Amino acid sequence: MLFETVAAASSEIAATPARGAKVKRLAELLTAVDPAEAVPVASWLSGELTQRQIGVGYAALRESVLPASEPSLSVLDVETLFEQIKACAGSGSQPARRALVHRLFGAATEREQQFLRRLLSGDLRQGALAGVMLDAISKATDTPLPVVRRAVMVAGDLPAVAAAALAGGREALAEFRLRVGYPVHPMLAQTSPSPEDALTTLGGEAAYEYKLDGARLQIHRDGDEVRLFTRTLDDVTARLPEVVAAIRAMPVRTLIADGEAIALRSDGRPESFQTTASRFGSRRDVEALRSAIPLHCFVFDVLHVDGTDVIDEPGWARAEALRAVVPVSAQVPRLVTSDARQAREFLDQALAAGHEGVVAKSLTAPYEAGRRGAGWLKIKPVRTLDLVVLAVEWGSGRRRGWLSNIHLGARDDVSGGFVMLGKTFKGMTDEMLRWQTERFTALAVGPTESHVVRVRPEQVVEIAFDGVQRSSRYPGGVALRFARVLRYRDDKPPSEADTLEAVRAILAEAE
Repeated sequence: MLFETVAAASSEIAATPARGAKVKRLAELLTAVDPAEAVPVASWLSGELTQRQIGVGYAALRESVLPASEPSLSVLDVETLFEQIKACAGSGSQPARRALVHRLFGAATEREQQFLRRLLSGDLRQGALAGVMLDAISKATDTPLPVVRRAVMVAGDLPAVAAAALAGGREALAEFRLRVGYPVHPMLAQTSPSPEDALTTLGGEAAYEYKLDGARLQIHRDGDEVRLFTRTLDDVTARLPEVVAAIRAMPVRTLIADGEAIALRSDGRPESFQTTASRFGSRRDVEALRSAIPLHCFVFDVLHVDGTDVIDEPGWARAEALRAVVPVSAQVPRLVTSDARQAREFLDQALAAGHEGVVAKSLTAPYEAGRRGAGWLKIKPVRTLDLVVLAVEWGSGRRRGWLSNIHLGARDDVSGGFVMLGKTFKGMTDEMLRWQTERFTALAVGPTESHVVRVRPEQVVEIAFDGVQRSSRYPGGVALRFARVLRYRDDKPPSEADTLEAVRAILAEAE
């Protein structure tokens, strides 16, 4: 199959608002691929590379290369070039990688180049990501959607499931099982406004657990062999020797578990998320960092124990299985209750102990790997700031033609200006996008810098966020975590926006 065929399908899918039409177009494409092409095509149209990362950054993607006039690249040509780019390492790797990127873009048509840029930058927002791809696999292979979803859940590999379904249909998907050492996508939680509301939603009785502000960790053990994976399924075993030792000490032969790695102070309170993240993300001087910033592992769910899959068991049964093999010191604090007052007190205890909040869990729901299941509800206080928009970025994919990502600034009483704290496009409705495109076009000042439009600092926006962390990227030394738009404040002038000192005070409080 020509790569142009995939790029064209991506453009059509991005321009199609109806989910059913997206699924139909994807299914048509999947039925036309050869078996060897199924994995890369399914990966690309889900917004991922089969190689995960190949070392091509924004600087390389900004370089202009004259496009080819006619399509010539095949799907396998592109996949081979991606492999060659990823393989560039060591001395002389940068010019070699750059030459391969130029070769790829030089052989690509204009539409193929656009697709490549979005894919390699992680910006392929065409509405054909995992959920729609599951429906398309089901439609293309005439396989019931629950069967496809189950296979992806236990395999943790959507492209492999797509390839198997296209080759062998439902029978091939029945071969997918949980395997120790092979990670699955973690279950995620929906949001609830309060512990009382969560109790009602979950049927009047629920388990409440502390929500730790650490790094999500999936644990696999087979005898003495332990492997640890992040929520994005990256293997981080070598970085966490103290966690490996803790898992080996547990009275269990085979295990797949879900947990959190977190740095704690001497008094048991959590360090800042940034401290945990810096240790968790470091690949160098692991032993020295282990002594300076030891990570503690807490387990809050199990999927497999001693040869038995428990992923489909109800929550109460998985909790019993967990308690049988995980020491109390490595269990997340937990309360099972039908009393709204007790649930509220438990949330207060979690917050007083320095944690993010709580997660309310159904006692009857199975573990829904790879899904934001209705059986888990996270509850944490929402903090907000009134900030000023300093610049806006033109959107891509479905947001092409609209001003989307906004740059957020806090008022600086020292300089009299505004200091940038980060960016966000989260929380924006289509109506909001239309409004802000008109609004910020009117506020634009000076020439556009690439895709960034600088604006007069006049528009105040109310932002919800999960926390503040130290940052060397922004001039104020701080940045917001998980910022999202709540509303624009036309009732508030920039002079009444929150200050940089107020943001720093939030960080000091957390530390």
